[in-house]
Amino acid sequence: MATVFSVCSGSSAFLSPCTSHTRCLSLLPKGSPLLHHIKKPFSVKSLSSLETQEVSSVSVSPAVTTFWQWLKEEGVISSKTQVKPGVVPEGLGLVATKDISRNEVVLQVPKRFWINPDAVAASEIGNVCSGLKPWLSVALFLIRERSRDDSLWKHYFPVLPKETDSTIYWSEEELSEIQGTQLLNTTLGVKEYVQNEFMRLQEEIILPNKKLFPFPITLDDFFWAFGILRSRAFSRLRNENLVVIPLADLINHSARVTTEDHAYEVKGAAGLFSWDYLFSLRSPLSVKAGEQIYIQYDLNKSNAELALDYGFIEPNSDRNAYTLTLGIPESDPFYDDKLDIAETNGFGETAYFDIFYNQPLPPGMIPYLRLVALGGTDAFLLEALFRNTVWSHLELPVSRDNEELLCRVVREACKSALAGYHTTIEEDNKLKEAKLDSRLAIAVGIREGEKKVLQQIDEVFKEKELELDQLEYYQERRLKDLGLCGESGDILGDLEKFM
Repeated sequence: MATVFSVCSGSSAFLSPCTSHTRCLSLLPKGSPLLHHIKKPFSVKSLSSLETQEVSSVSVSPAVTTFWQWLKEEGVISSKTQVKPGVVPEGLGLVATKDISRNEVVLQVPKRFWINPDAVAASEIGNVCSGLKPWLSVALFLIRERSRDDSLWKHYFPVLPKETDSTIYWSEEELSEIQGTQLLNTTLGVKEYVQNEFMRLQEEIILPNKKLFPFPITLDDFFWAFGILRSRAFSRLRNENLVVIPLADLINHSARVTTEDHAYEVKGAAGLFSWDYLFSLRSPLSVKAGEQIYIQYDLNKSNAELALDYGFIEPNSDRNAYTLTLGIPESDPFYDDKLDIAETNGFGETAYFDIFYNQPLPPGMIPYLRLVALGGTDAFLLEALFRNTVWSHLELPVSRDNEELLCRVVREACKSALAGYHTTIEEDNKLKEAKLDSRLAIAVGIREGEKKVLQQIDEVFKEKELELDQLEYYQERRLKDLGLCGESGDILGDLEKFM
């Protein structure tokens, strides 16, 4: 029964649609054993830097100055624009030029400057990219436009980072610091996926169309474009699932922002004599002139997802998570019946459960565990007679053997996973007392967070084991329903001699 529970190599965030109105981008196919997505411009200095309001007096780079001048000439910057780029602890951010009230519009960017599938379709490579996944076509478009001197966005690309602190850019030595973590497996899986997609594009699109792609495109180029989309793309605007918005993508994340409704698509003036759809960004917090403006990237992302997508984590322990992968083994003699019950109740042969620190176990996890562990004399619940009611029975303890088995398997899996880390929580805490570089700080935070969640899971099922003798199981509940068992659990009348 060891296959009841397995350590997941990723997170189930890529297995469900994202609901964020900011940058939430699923670039991988549904079902990938990987993680799911506004940006990290340069690098995060430390775990605590996300909360600072400090804005540097250092001038922005010439590239940023040129970019800003271009936005002015194109009419994107107007008297209504209440922000400017500034050097901030995160690298580059948007700073208020005046006092700004909560929910006040701080910038608007016309649709003609958006980089999205529509921009690809209208370009010279639109025809050859028409059959590609949207993110692949936009990635190729970014690479091609970056190489063109006549690109509309030629002043935008120099502002973009060559890489972030996302784990997809880490060296082997840096990745060794997240040994044993789910984030390591996820990162390696993402890198393999991206490499495979690039090889396919080379063969099917790039090499057969050398007139459109006259310059060599490397895997590093493709990883750059992938990272830009993972970290900077907005989604779920009106009719928009993948869009990069120059200027708006400079805004940074803060844990102090607890709402996600800051980005809107509106119809409005896009120039002196033109109207267009505009990307409108509001400040979720009141901000003083000279302070940085922040938004919330995604309230539901774990620290591992933040590290993979943006290259930072939050010190908030509630962002720590671990994904349990539960599955129905094909060798199970009741495989077909269990799979039918699982699918009827919204699950499948494999189910992923994201468990967050200080949060209760996800809905459906315990019933699914009981279903997978079901066997022996409890297998009668799998009969067709119980098909419409079996899940409600699984919401409660089925039998002592069933409950004991699932507790033991989960606890053994937690113990095995904890043994895979090369440091203890105490050692991680000791390291955090020193000033760590950004990537090591991420690594320490991730592995410490995963271990705390595993310990929490183990503690939950340890407590369940201690309660096994006090629980009420199916047979006792059934006898009570029939009036054959007292409230104290005593069997009534002559029936006792048959039990």
